[in-house]
Amino acid sequence: MPHTQQWLDTTSGRITTCPHSWMQAVHWIAGSGLYTPARNDGPKFGPTTIALAQEISALKECRPGVDYLARKLKVSERTVQYHLGMLREAGLLVYRSKGTRVRGEGGRASVFERTIPAVFDEALGIRTIGEGATRRPVGAAEEHRSTLGKLAKKAARKARRRPRRKSSSAERRCTPMQGGSTGTSSADRTYSPPESKLASGQEKSQHPKKAKRGQRTLNKVGNRYKLGREATTTIPWLNGASVPRISWVLSEFADAGWTVREVQAVAESIPMPAYGVKRPSGMLADRLRGKAGMTKTMRAAYVAMWEESRAAAKDRHTGYDDLGTGPKSPAARRAMDEAFAAIQARLAPVEEEPVTVVPVAIEDLTKQEVAAMRVEAMKDPDLILVSLELIGERDTRRLYSNRLVDQTLALEAINARRNTFAPAF
Repeated sequence: MPHTQQWLDTTSGRITTCPHSWMQAVHWIAGSGLYTPARNDGPKFGPTTIALAQEISALKECRPGVDYLARKLKVSERTVQYHLGMLREAGLLVYRSKGTRVRGEGGRASVFERTIPAVFDEALGIRTIGEGATRRPVGAAEEHRSTLGKLAKKAARKARRRPRRKSSSAERRCTPMQGGSTGTSSADRTYSPPESKLASGQEKSQHPKKAKRGQRTLNKVGNRYKLGREATTTIPWLNGASVPRISWVLSEFADAGWTVREVQAVAESIPMPAYGVKRPSGMLADRLRGKAGMTKTMRAAYVAMWEESRAAAKDRHTGYDDLGTGPKSPAARRAMDEAFAAIQARLAPVEEEPVTVVPVAIEDLTKQEVAAMRVEAMKDPDLILVSLELIGERDTRRLYSNRLVDQTLALEAINARRNTFAPAF
């Protein structure tokens, strides 16, 4: 049957609802020799086709899945497709609806109708009534009843596929390499090769190993996950956060070439909350909002400021190795002397007169002294704490600026909450 006659509305055959009658037509076409497959390089109409037809005849709705038939028959899906095509070409199957592949909905299987070609009815003298594919048989010629009986016996038997033949190369026997009249083979004896033919280990292999590929480069998504993983393992308040979520927050920064040190420096430029971090990803996104377009120079300045503050915090916890050494600027030394004087006044006995400390007015300091004191305070935030006790918060903020005072208070709150401080490097 050509492709145009393999549909229900164009076929010349008739629909059959009896699987046994349909299998009679399958066996008759297999033995008649009237059908020749259109493909010259594919399989032939034979036992596999009959076994496939038996599986199809057992279906209540002729909607066979290719993968299901391949599992049942233990063949490849391509083989099942070949034999289904031969059944259509022989006029035994026609399309009721052809399967399609709809994106988003999955594949839809084809629905077939089992039909008996008109050549079968004409050859065996089967009389039918009706028109088109819905006509039905009402009798058969007397001289063809024996043939129908033989076909009925074949249809009742279950066809079995023949096992595959083993390769003939596995049954070959070794023969002597040299001809001769002797009947014995040299394959039953083992000889050691001479030393002249043994490999010295210096000859090149016939199959040299290929050079290994270099280090794989990460794509855009890989760089985002790399930065997110480094952030969760390096930044203390991001420990335990979800790596995919942090990678999503830092996606723009990873695309712009940021490092984890730059991310930490910019994020920690604002004092950390005293109550701790409850939602690390949300805090990170809030602190980095709108800062992905910063230049390298601005990022380097943030990193330098962050490193100075961390180094100062490290020095504050390690303490001075030599108490005889201290700040070198006069203003810082004067503040330290006042702090020691206040401590001595508190530790002095009650009967002794307290030490009178004469405070120094901020207006008396020059701009150079104020700048030097702020630099010393960045290195040693304890000077700000001492000034808060001596001159009060208002004058301390005038002297050291609000930013330094807020950073020092935030660090003190974190130290009071934690017994140990995370290492800076």
